[in-house]
Amino acid sequence: MLHDADRSIAADEVHPTAAELTATARELVPLLRERAAEDERERRVSGDTIARMVSAGLFRVIQPRRWGGYELGQQTFADIQMTLAHGDMSVAWVYGVLGVHAYHLGLYDDRAASDVWATDSSLLISSPYMPGGNARTVPGGFLLSGRWSYSSGCDHCPWTFLGGFVDGDPSRFHSFLLPRSDARIVDTWHTGGGLAATGSHDIVVTDAFVPEYRTHSHLDGFHGNNPGASVNDGPMFRMPFNLVFMRCITNGQIGSLEYLVEILTEERENAALRRDPDVLLLVAAAQAEIAALKAVMSANFAAMEQHALAREMPPIASRHLFRFQSAQAADKCVQLAEQIGTHATALPPAARQKVDRILNNMRTGRQHAAANHRAYGRIFGDLLLGGEPGDILL
Repeated sequence: MLHDADRSIAADEVHPTAAELTATARELVPLLRERAAEDERERRVSGDTIARMVSAGLFRVIQPRRWGGYELGQQTFADIQMTLAHGDMSVAWVYGVLGVHAYHLGLYDDRAASDVWATDSSLLISSPYMPGGNARTVPGGFLLSGRWSYSSGCDHCPWTFLGGFVDGDPSRFHSFLLPRSDARIVDTWHTGGGLAATGSHDIVVTDAFVPEYRTHSHLDGFHGNNPGASVNDGPMFRMPFNLVFMRCITNGQIGSLEYLVEILTEERENAALRRDPDVLLLVAAAQAEIAALKAVMSANFAAMEQHALAREMPPIASRHLFRFQSAQAADKCVQLAEQIGTHATALPPAARQKVDRILNNMRTGRQHAAANHRAYGRIFGDLLLGGEPGDILL
C-alpha cells in the first residue's frame, strides 16, 4: 500500500503530454475500425483494446495525481475521446464513462480511493448513476439493494459506482462504491441497435454493506463540498461533478460526426457523390458545426477552470447554459449525421456500412439522459424567464 510520501513521489513522476496521449489514441484508430464488427458480435469492447488503453495511460488523464493520474484536464480528455470515436464510438463511449469515473473517485473520501487503487492504480470503475437502488442506513454505512441498467464496460471493471436514494429520500441522492464481488452482472445487453459493443449489462445488488466513506452525495457535488478536496487540490476537483460527467457522454458524438465527414472526403474521386449539391452542402455544414461545437466546448471548459482556480463554483445560469450546450451537441451531431446518411447514397457498400454503424451508434448515444437537450433547455428557459428550478444535476 502506498503511504502519503510514496504517493507524493509518484505524483512527481514524468507522465505523457496531452499531445502524446492524443497521438496514441490516433494510432489506435485503425485497430478500432478493424475490430468494430467483431466487438459488436461479442457485445463488448475487446479486452486487448482496453488493456492497450490502460497501458498507454489513457484512463489516467483526469485521475488524481495522488493516485498515479495526470490531471491533464477536460480538454485533453475530450480530445482523446473524440479521436477514439474516429475508430469506433463504442470504444469512445466506454472510454468516456470509465475514464470520468477515475476523476469521480477523486471527489470521494480518500479512503475510498485507497480501497480501489492502493495496490493497482490502473483499476477501472463502472457505473451507472441512475438511482436504481435504495440504501438503508445502518451503523457505519448503508445496506444497498437494487437493479441498475446500462452498466457500460462493466466486464472490464472490478469496482462499480451505483446511484441510489438514502432511506428512500429523493433529496438524498448518493453514489455508492462497491467491489464487483458485491454486485452481480446480469447479461442483458442483447441489442440490435447502436453501441452494441459497450457491454452495457444490468447490475444487481442485494443488501451489500457500503461504508459511509465509500459514498458521495450529489448535493456535495453540486455545491463543491467534496471530501476528496482535502487531498486532491487540482482545479478539476473543484468543478461541478455533473457538468464534467455529462461532457464525457456527449463529446463522442462530435468525434463520430468528424468520422462521417472523413468518410465522405475520402471519396473525392466519386463523381456521383461530388455532383450531388446536397452532399456538398452537408459536408460544409457538418465541418462548420464541428468547429462551432468544439469552440463552445472549449469555452465552457475554460470558464469552469477559471472559476475553479478562483475557488468558486460557476454561477447557476452558466451551469444551466453549459449543461444545455453539452446535451444539445449530441442532438446537433445526430441531425447532421442523419442527413448525411440520407443523401450519401452514392457511397460504395463498404463505406455505406461504416456510415450505417456510425449512425446507429450516434442515435443510441443520444438516448442517454445526459443528452436530453429538450428537458435541460426547458429548465434553462424557465430560469431565464424568472423561475427558480431546484435542480442539482448540473
